[in-house]
Amino acid sequence: MYGMYFDSTYLLVVIAMLVTLAASAYMSSTFNKYQRVNARINMTAADAAVRIMQAAGIDNVRVGRVAGNLTDHYAPTKKELNLSDTTYSSSSIASIGVAAHEVGHAIQDNRAYGPLVLQMTVAPALSIVSQISLPLIIIGMILGLAKLFNLGIIAFSATLIYQVVTLPIEFDASKRAIQNLSELQILDEDELYGVKKVLTAAALTYVAAAASTLLQILRFLLLSSAMRRRD
Repeated sequence: MYGMYFDSTYLLVVIAMLVTLAASAYMSSTFNKYQRVNARINMTAADAAVRIMQAAGIDNVRVGRVAGNLTDHYAPTKKELNLSDTTYSSSSIASIGVAAHEVGHAIQDNRAYGPLVLQMTVAPALSIVSQISLPLIIIGMILGLAKLFNLGIIAFSATLIYQVVTLPIEFDASKRAIQNLSELQILDEDELYGVKKVLTAAALTYVAAAASTLLQILRFLLLSSAMRRRD
């Protein structure tokens, strides 16, 4: 009977996978659509990033290039804004929007934006806790140790906490991107529409990741309940 109940919880795993895949597919299709639309201004994404940072008074962040597609990220500890091969030299509104979003993170760092400070503070501890979560869950399940299994669930929740803290950071960076691109007249109003679509699609991937983690936690709680009924 427990085996049948255990199998039924895989439905939550399937739903979590579908949510994540759907968000990723939407992001890719939206980015690719606007990646084919060049901005009217003669400026690459890297140039746009530099211009926005200059306007914000940021002169201690290096703009670099990293391999890959949509691997763009800001590294606060290194003060590096890394743009992917797809983005760096592109003049598309999608690439400029992504670059402006990453600059948004640099501005957050420069302004000591609360949620970013919190994320940087708790990230090391949450990372360690989340890494030990699955071993605890697996060992607890194999040995039938409900307390160890539940401890693993608590540890796994660290992943969700990190993802929830990340959401306002991403939303705020996108808001800053749109505002800067508009105020500095890098993109026109109709071009900003495309950027908003791209950044909204990107934000949905973070929401989907948090939802997926929440579904996994729900599954673990159902399994924990089943273990208690067996004891």
